[in-house]
Amino acid sequence: MYKLEYIDGWDSHFHNLHPEVQKRIWKKIQQIKNGLKGRHLGYGLPFFVEEVGQNRICYISDDKNMIRSIHFAGDHKDYESWLKGFR
Repeated sequence: MYKLEYIDGWDSHFHNLHPEVQKRIWKKIQQIKNGLKGRHLGYGLPFFVEEVGQNRICYISDDKNMIRSIHFAGDHKDYESWLKGFR
């Protein structure tokens, strides 16, 4: 099991989502904590991404120290905007 860390601002888009969507995303975050292996984003970025319907969760995994840092959770449109800041 991984320790989760939440980067400041990770939830800025998450809080705008419908409560039912928030529950689904939170359930997926718990799966990430338990070792779910996400898809690597590529583009030379250290992020992994998990999809929850039209929503995305981005995190960095430090497998040596068993820590995963959640950087983003929100809908696909906000995800695209967030991702542009790293390309």
